[in-house]
Amino acid sequence: MRGRMFGGTLVLVVLAALLAVGLAPAPAPAAQPVVIGVTTSLGFLEGKESLRAVELAVAEINAAGGVNVAGVKRPFKVESIDIRDAAPGVPVPEALLGIEKLILEKKPHALVVGPFRSEALTAGMDLIAKHKVPLLGTIAMTPRTEGMIAKNPKYKYVFRVCLNAKYFVGYLVGTMAFLREQFGFQKVFIMHQDVAWARITAKIVGKILTGKLKMQVVGKESFPTGADNFSAALMKAKLKGAQIILPIFDMPQSGILVKQWRAMKVPAIMAGFISPLAGPAAWKTFDGKIGGAINCVFEIGNMPAAKYPPAKAFYDAYLKKYGKPIEAGHGPAPSYAAVYLLKAAIEKAGSLEADKIVDALASIETDAVMGHVKFTKGHQVVYGKDPAKEALGCVFQWREDGSRVIVYPPAIAEGKIRLPAWMAKK
Repeated sequence: MRGRMFGGTLVLVVLAALLAVGLAPAPAPAAQPVVIGVTTSLGFLEGKESLRAVELAVAEINAAGGVNVAGVKRPFKVESIDIRDAAPGVPVPEALLGIEKLILEKKPHALVVGPFRSEALTAGMDLIAKHKVPLLGTIAMTPRTEGMIAKNPKYKYVFRVCLNAKYFVGYLVGTMAFLREQFGFQKVFIMHQDVAWARITAKIVGKILTGKLKMQVVGKESFPTGADNFSAALMKAKLKGAQIILPIFDMPQSGILVKQWRAMKVPAIMAGFISPLAGPAAWKTFDGKIGGAINCVFEIGNMPAAKYPPAKAFYDAYLKKYGKPIEAGHGPAPSYAAVYLLKAAIEKAGSLEADKIVDALASIETDAVMGHVKFTKGHQVVYGKDPAKEALGCVFQWREDGSRVIVYPPAIAEGKIRLPAWMAKK
């Protein structure tokens, strides 16, 4: 026994001596991380919560062993930069400098979330092509990118995981058709913010309502960003006999529109998109005066759709990790999904080469927190009405008790649309 002890002691002494002169075997090097770059407007709710969703996905994946790159498990690492493209007065070239700075300094294998504004995304596509870094965008919504990708293969590195403007219009129009079917409503008054995306959306929706749906648009009013008094337009809608008021806004003050609608008891249901009404905190923000309003959430998962368990599981995991619920109706869920899509593409490609990742992404078809994911030829995830077949957004109604109830599409609806009390009595 003493011999064995002596031998063990000798081994330790020898190892200590070798370490002292640098000749001992070095420990196995840690696997190099796969770097994900997040380039967006981090000072805005959608950008901030999308980054958190990315970090949640990365934490889950790393806890499970990381991403398998050709047989080697490697962790993900997140690098982010605030490109401020959504902030007033920030020119697009300045935002693009932020993207290039992250690419050159952090050398990401892929980007997720991406620009906030569509004009920054389209302008940045040449930059993405130059550096050949795959981008899985989750906020900017212009359909123009799909045509650019179809016409020029150099833009193939850009993918969009979130809802685009075309599908958003589809949800608004679908809700109008749903209201016509359920209540026989025909007359719509459109109110929108006077910014490009809202003007274009209002114009397209109006054409579809009067054309395909044979409904009447009895009036249309636009409001500059920052407006906080909508009473004159609400009175006009009332005088013109509107049965539906369709709002299209993303400014913080737009929730006041709903408070004034209730105070004036305008006999038309409020149904459309008002960004600050999307999250659960809106009830307190607007003093509980938003009951009855119908609003759009761009991707399920940003709202816990109980009939599609992956959406609720993500929502609950986010709440558990950060101690607060998701407030943004757009961005977090597809940002979380984008990390898992990237993992699947890398493992399918067996490589971190950009072109191989792109080819793998284009062919992926899988279930995600927003529903079933598949990309079009223009690298856009398909959105529809059935989570078994497509990704989904949803439309919900604020109830008088402060709860949010999904009412459209039917596949995930949790209740029926209720008319406000002053309309139901008629």
